[in-house]
Amino acid sequence: MDRLDAMAVFVAVVETGSLAAAGRKLGHSPATVTRAVAMLEERLGERLLHRSTRALRLTERGEHQVAVYRSILAELAEADGSDAAGDRITGRIALTAPELFGRSVLMPVVETFLDEHPDVSLRMLLLNRVVSLVEEGVDVAVRLAPLPASGMIAVRLGEMRRLVCAAPDYLAHAGIPPDPGALQHHRCIGTEDGAAREQWHFIDRTSARERRLSMAVQPRIALNGAGAAIDAAIRGQGVCRAMAYQAVEHIEAGRLTALLCDFEPEPLPIHLVFHAIPRRNAALRAFVDHATPRLRAAVRNVSDRTARAAGASSDVRSG
Repeated sequence: MDRLDAMAVFVAVVETGSLAAAGRKLGHSPATVTRAVAMLEERLGERLLHRSTRALRLTERGEHQVAVYRSILAELAEADGSDAAGDRITGRIALTAPELFGRSVLMPVVETFLDEHPDVSLRMLLLNRVVSLVEEGVDVAVRLAPLPASGMIAVRLGEMRRLVCAAPDYLAHAGIPPDPGALQHHRCIGTEDGAAREQWHFIDRTSARERRLSMAVQPRIALNGAGAAIDAAIRGQGVCRAMAYQAVEHIEAGRLTALLCDFEPEPLPIHLVFHAIPRRNAALRAFVDHATPRLRAAVRNVSDRTARAAGASSDVRSG
């Protein structure tokens, strides 16, 4: 069953009020209906239905998605068949992502997509700011942040750890901070351009009850990009913050050491965000289908590598 069929099944479940009734309406077995709903939930990374023995209820995300699916199915119902099977996909896609994520994680996925679809062209905006899809003519975005409520479709890709790092040479003479409060005795590298002080957020997990901490840090040097801050940290200029995908390669290579792992803030969610796909935008539809599983795998790979590298880094420090 493809994704459009699964959307039709989910809409039928909502309209009939049960999995069994939807199956009878569409001529599917209950198991097929269940698999269709599960497939959509897996793609989104969120539950669409609250299930109980007595009734089904839409989750908040489910209420949003059923409207989106109805719109997509209605548009497809009007299609004139010009996207017949075997037609080559053509078109142009505009895509945005944070700069380093785009270079290290997204670009390999884009390259395999373009190899599979030689008649599709793509414009990438790798910017460290939130790009307005409507105002800047962008089709799809990678967002690394909690998402505000909006009318856009958001496909969850995973989550990314937020780290604090420094070079081994710097730590050899400055010492290893045992807790966030010790950062006041260290040279810190800021990423909020021009800010005299920055708030660095942590969660204290060293006791039975977690506590949120916010430390006012006065940067010795403030840079307007994470890449520059990481480079400065590698050269021994102090302690920096970094997302896992930005730092993991350097931690693995021994150029950086992960610090304060017991105090990490919660990881940031990652989503692929786009508006409902117009029926004739086969290129965008193909890109989302291609990118979603590959980006999820790439994010999991970064998470696994970070867990190993940060753990090894911690073992070296404790030894």
